[in-house]
Amino acid sequence: MRLRCAIAVLIGLAAARAHAITITDDSGASVTLAKPAERVVSLAPHVTELLFAAGGGAHIVGAVTYSDYPKEAQAIPRVGDNKALDLERIVALHPDLIVVWRHGNAARQMDRLQALGIPIYFSEPKHLADIATSIDKLGALLGTQQQARAASDAFTRDIAQLRARYAQRPSVSVFYQVWDDPLMTLNRDNVFDEVIGLCGGANVFAAEKPRVPTISTEAVLAANPEAIVTATPGATKPDRPLPALERWKRWPSLTAVARGNLFGIDGDLINRPTPRLALGAAELCRDLEAARERRPK
Repeated sequence: MRLRCAIAVLIGLAAARAHAITITDDSGASVTLAKPAERVVSLAPHVTELLFAAGGGAHIVGAVTYSDYPKEAQAIPRVGDNKALDLERIVALHPDLIVVWRHGNAARQMDRLQALGIPIYFSEPKHLADIATSIDKLGALLGTQQQARAASDAFTRDIAQLRARYAQRPSVSVFYQVWDDPLMTLNRDNVFDEVIGLCGGANVFAAEKPRVPTISTEAVLAANPEAIVTATPGATKPDRPLPALERWKRWPSLTAVARGNLFGIDGDLINRPTPRLALGAAELCRDLEAARERRPK
């Protein structure tokens, strides 16, 4: 009898291991769940969007400030923001999975979360293809693979269509203005640089270091971009107004100014690595096409 019980236990353990879910997150770490996650805490707005896209919106029990999309996300209880998390409230929600933004949440609090023993998935898509992959991986962790695959396929298809239409169009030099004081931009090590290339554009500061370099007005004037692009306020409004493009009108000979190529795009569409980035990409592509049409004949 004892032998049969022992065998039954071993069979049960083997079956449990066979049904366990193991996924590699964006930090390269393995995340293992004994069963699909039922109670998930999202610690970044883009994570909330990805979870909904993967079919797991109903399983999100906690989220951070500015987790505003889709509309249903606005009703999810808040557990902090990108500056501070309410760790006690997170624990009280009894999550079986926490999804965090690797470089957006405080490292000290991440250490405390990891000490709790709750599975943590680090999310930081760095390329357009990573967005689709992230949706599929989260779908696997949630047990919603079919919904996730439909969403990831749709995003991949939208990006492919934009690439086929615009990537080989005549190049447009682009300055992406992240901030105005100090003046900041992005180099090639980010998703939006890839979007610029997707639209047939060329980031004039792609080779700069670090990832978000501070530059001078003189550097922009010397680069003489054909188009200047910035993010306009989405839901994630900063502590002070986003940089305006009006400053560049002091240099009417600047090509982007002379041809009226000063463009603003909803920040939530271009700053979040989610399926909505395809909408932001489509808007940028239309703007750069307008810049081409404004070239002297």
